[in-house]
Amino acid sequence: MRYIRYAFLAILGIVLVSISLANRQNVELKLLPDAISELLGFNLSTSLPLFLVVLGGVVAGLIIGFLWEWLREHKHRRDATVKKSEVRKLEREVKKLKKKQHEGQDDVLALLDEAS
Repeated sequence: MRYIRYAFLAILGIVLVSISLANRQNVELKLLPDAISELLGFNLSTSLPLFLVVLGGVVAGLIIGFLWEWLREHKHRRDATVKKSEVRKLEREVKKLKKKQHEGQDDVLALLDEAS
């Protein structure tokens, strides 16, 4: 499985490098369309290689997707935390009840009973 992952990453790297080399021409990125920028009186723009724009869009999409999923799963993580604390509380209670049950008994018998 490890070799398949390395092969996939190598192929992905080769594809990304070839796309980057094929799309080196500069493109102009504008914050607003021309009509709106004329109304507002300003427009931010920059010139970047096309492959940076494409790969930046992919990275931005991944980050937004991961953040969205993390926020969406918040309730599941919260429920798991509540259940975990409840389990710990119940385990402490069971241990306390077993200790109370074995008061006055022989220590060896209590240990054997506790182990089972």
